[in-house]
Amino acid sequence: MCKPYQYKLVIASKNKNTAVRLEIERKFLVQHEGWKSSCVRRIRIRDGLIASENGRKVRVRIADDRATIAVKGRERGFSRAEYEYDIPRTDAEEMLRMCDKRAEKTRHIVPHAGSIWQVDVYEGVLSGIVIAELEMSKEEQAFALPDWIGEDVTDNPKYKKINMVTERMAALSDKNGGRRQL
Repeated sequence: MCKPYQYKLVIASKNKNTAVRLEIERKFLVQHEGWKSSCVRRIRIRDGLIASENGRKVRVRIADDRATIAVKGRERGFSRAEYEYDIPRTDAEEMLRMCDKRAEKTRHIVPHAGSIWQVDVYEGVLSGIVIAELEMSKEEQAFALPDWIGEDVTDNPKYKKINMVTERMAALSDKNGGRRQL
């Protein structure tokens, strides 16, 4: 279980010194549950993909009591342009209902060696998938890997949320004779 909230948390580090806000992150598979003893906070997240084209996307999210919409550019290396805005929760709920591709997860905030790791434990259609993300201030940033970190999947398209959801939904549809169940 996570320890009580102990410090101010910045979930998304953005480079505000550029004209474009950048999301710079690395993604890893998680080998074991060793991260749990260092968890300081949990955030319940529901995501919906509103639109996606050529690596760009628009995503709606409800994270605990905060609702946002984000516009993300194409990935270039570990970076991509990202613009995220707070929106009314009622609007976010309506937008989520419009999304065919949705994901639910609990994000666990886990400090390690001066870095803040986000361990996402997926639920629902993506149940069983656990991915750790590290948001960075620059691509060349050095960081220490915790012993619970596995394969680096940053560049592996199989671990992009849209691809994971599409694959699982297709498998469920096949299993249910063409009927989709979420």
